Amino acid sequence: MNPLLATDAPKALLALEDGTTFEGLSVGATGETFGELVFNTAMSGYQEVISDPSYAGQVVTFTYPQIGNYGVCPEDMQSDGVDLAGVVVCDMCHTPNNWRSIGSLPDFLAEHGIVGIEGVDTREITLRVRDTGTMRCAISTEDLDPASLVARVKAAPSISETNWVAKVSTAEPYDVNALIDIDHPRKRLRVTALDCGEKFGILRGVVGVGIDMHVVPWDTPAEKILAENPDGVFLSNGPGDPRELPEPARCAKELLGKVPVFGICLGHQMICQAAGAQIEKLPYGHHGGNQPVMNLLSGMVEVTAQNHNYGLVFSSLGEIDVELSGGKEVVDAWNAANTQDLRFWSERRIAPVVNNERFGRIRLTHVNLNDGTPEGIQFLDIPAFSAQYHPEASPGPKDAAYMFEAFRRLIEGDPNYLAIDVREGRRF
Repeated sequence: MNPLLATDAPKALLALEDGTTFEGLSVGATGETFGELVFNTAMSGYQEVISDPSYAGQVVTFTYPQIGNYGVCPEDMQSDGVDLAGVVVCDMCHTPNNWRSIGSLPDFLAEHGIVGIEGVDTREITLRVRDTGTMRCAISTEDLDPASLVARVKAAPSISETNWVAKVSTAEPYDVNALIDIDHPRKRLRVTALDCGEKFGILRGVVGVGIDMHVVPWDTPAEKILAENPDGVFLSNGPGDPRELPEPARCAKELLGKVPVFGICLGHQMICQAAGAQIEKLPYGHHGGNQPVMNLLSGMVEVTAQNHNYGLVFSSLGEIDVELSGGKEVVDAWNAANTQDLRFWSERRIAPVVNNERFGRIRLTHVNLNDGTPEGIQFLDIPAFSAQYHPEASPGPKDAAYMFEAFRRLIEGDPNYLAIDVREGRRF
């Protein structure tokens, strides 16, 4: 424990599934919490992270040393509550200084019943997760015996055993009106959004391009959505293991080809599963606001905000279309490489296409330049596309905000809807 943090706060213990423990001080609510340990590399935006429903069931370690220095503000919330399991920080600021702030982050955590720990080496914790992968953990102010808490962590359920989407989704449908640009009025479109844990920032991104949104619960059947005759359907982000959520994947399968569809993060994974693809768990996921992604259609690189532990296995979508993927020489080189690292395609500025048994041709549109994982796909024979990352940021850069404009253009029938300069669409 950091001796510089000696206060009257109760002691706390962080225990990891691999047997490692860290002593620190309680911050937020007292008690104990169990969850899946991840780390987030964003340098700001801690309130948006903490209020993001996608973190339900997870304990978030912030890699940036000091957290809480600008307090909390109601306008920065990404949901009506807080659903993550816990918070781990190196140095928590208890006396913020910011004209927008209405209080401190520790008080905010206590108010929402979130257990946290400070005064621990978040660098060592992050390196352990990078080396070992995401793992179960616990933070406790009650059980301070390392052996006891580690044993309880090992006996705790995994994140896959809980339907977190059902916990964070809206219980009843509701409507959000489009934000209209008075100087440049546009026809208002109507979209139904399947809420699997939708962030407020994403909602603002959709309505910001002149779309009225009707939000429905996560388990709404496709036939009910189609009966309302929407102009398009949006599949939202959300928490948990997508492989344990058959209902949204089945809904996506029944929607594809019948109405324009756009999915983000979990919504992207649902679309991929609807196409028969495999979803894998990444070693430690992508969590932060600094992930470089190449748009293979433009060759431009976007710095993106991300929050996911699972991803598409691109090869499981279908066989490579030789003619549409650079020709025989390129495809032979890809096959010979025998790799899942999709930076092969970003290096060649080629957006490969596969032939999918269910929906025809599907193009890889975006690749993560850190690890070569897929970040976006586009259906060429039906009106649908999806992105693994968060175009709205909240927090993070706005490079990918054009995705919302692309959704509108898809609905309007523009065949080149994704051919947008990244500088467009930054209107929120």
